[in-house]
Amino acid sequence: MLDVVILTDERYIAPKESNEYTTNVMFEDQLVMTGLIKKGLAVKKVAWSDPDFDWKTTRYVLFRTTWDYAEKFSEFADWLMDVAFKTKLINSYDLVSWNLDKHYLQDLKLEGIHTVETYFIEPKDSRTLTQIHEELGWEKTVLKPVISSSAKNTFKLAPETMADHEDVYTKLIADEAMMLQPFLDNILERGELSLMLIGGQFTHAVIKKAKPGDFRVQDDFGGSVEDYNPTPDEIALAVKTVEACETLPIYARVDIANDLNGVPAVMELEIVEPEMWFRRNSDAADKLAEEIANLF
Repeated sequence: MLDVVILTDERYIAPKESNEYTTNVMFEDQLVMTGLIKKGLAVKKVAWSDPDFDWKTTRYVLFRTTWDYAEKFSEFADWLMDVAFKTKLINSYDLVSWNLDKHYLQDLKLEGIHTVETYFIEPKDSRTLTQIHEELGWEKTVLKPVISSSAKNTFKLAPETMADHEDVYTKLIADEAMMLQPFLDNILERGELSLMLIGGQFTHAVIKKAKPGDFRVQDDFGGSVEDYNPTPDEIALAVKTVEACETLPIYARVDIANDLNGVPAVMELEIVEPEMWFRRNSDAADKLAEEIANLF
């Protein structure tokens, strides 16, 4: 019987080629595994999509690098519901299923969390992007699916480029909900903050910056990352955000940017499989292991 399975996707079980990206993934998963083993726990790394693994043979599964879930969402959703009956999830099933859909931003707002202004467009909406922007009075925006990862199908919109995106938007909205947020110029100038929390406590932070000529901060698109010392207000916002969840996540990442008024606002709350940058703070990986060990 295993104590903890560290969940990944099949690309990171035995990578066929080594590059900086896969090296970082493998290294961070190993940091977590080492921390758990030091706590005396029996641990194994398994792809969530592994058809042969018996999920009843582990007490807990820990979401780490299941980064292909958005591409296989229907399969992932079925697996998630099934595995929840066979073992315990970290974070919990209720938190994970809630956090997979960015409509959760509405719930956070109702709980008093200051979030980046967001407008949701439900499937089969017949309005064009131009019509929606005219109704909202918005000009520069970012369009993205409510279920996505790594900036998939994410587009920067402006009056002069709106028509160029109407066709792809029409195809996307036919099957899935989308969301609009005002484009925040300060992200290009300053960057987007990511604050990591374990057991509700802040551990470390980074600031992500897009490469010149792009707006996406993810390293998939050439973005860079640096260590960051957040302000007390930024830390307080991150802590308040995780405390607003139905139950406190064991681990979370809160992405923050200054809104159009220069006030820190939550862009996203990641509690399914967030990049936690443990390679920049290995003590945080040990803290996660300690929190998990306390569950036994």
